[in-house]
Amino acid sequence: MVGIYFSGTGNSRHAAEMFCNEYDEATKAFSIEDDNVVDAVKNDEMLVFAYPVQYSTVPKILRDFIIENKELWKDKKVFVIATMGLFSGDGAGILGRLLLQYGAEVIGGLHLKMPDSIGDEKVLKRPLEKNRELVKKAEQKISRSVQLLKSGKPTQEGIGVLYRMAGFFGQRLYFGHKTKNYSNKLRVDEDKCIGCGKCEKLCPMNNIKIVDKKVVQNNQCTMCYRCINNCSKQAMTLLGKKVVEQSVIEKYL
Repeated sequence: MVGIYFSGTGNSRHAAEMFCNEYDEATKAFSIEDDNVVDAVKNDEMLVFAYPVQYSTVPKILRDFIIENKELWKDKKVFVIATMGLFSGDGAGILGRLLLQYGAEVIGGLHLKMPDSIGDEKVLKRPLEKNRELVKKAEQKISRSVQLLKSGKPTQEGIGVLYRMAGFFGQRLYFGHKTKNYSNKLRVDEDKCIGCGKCEKLCPMNNIKIVDKKVVQNNQCTMCYRCINNCSKQAMTLLGKKVVEQSVIEKYL
């Protein structure tokens, strides 16, 4: 088994690493940003994907990765983990269907409610202890799911027609268009920004550059919220107008 994940603030990374470790301590999980991920996939028949749901669909950066490497997925057995702040419908299923197009066999899915990462919106914000409880419950679900997979009865969350209808009518019908392209909505408060360059280093899209101590972006934001949740001056926003809370998985472990 090989784990593959995309993670903005660490939720999906934590899920993938824990799932792989509980399945077999020798199993490793790789970010799609890792130079070694393609070789790791080539050398294994079973894959575990983990990713954060956006509007009940797959972040564009992950869709592009799968499409650009479409020859990798043929005959692979795939288990999909979808992390979310509240709801995804068919989070595991929609990624699974994309992989099916390229010859993969989707064997199961798991949905995990995790701390919300949309740092500039008040919706879904919870007290610190509640978020820690969420993570503990997610870890318990992971452990149970691993045992079921080992016994040949993998969980099927997000897989099937009813889940698909929930995802479509619950969010994709109204908001799915927001992830079809990369976003140009990232905003920087120049009065707060000190040009430290942390966001440039963290951005998975290389969308951010620091020029003369100012942020210059290329309008290729994948809405992962990594920069917003890690900016020491809370100078960046995307969907909201100001940072409400910064969320990274390390706060909740």
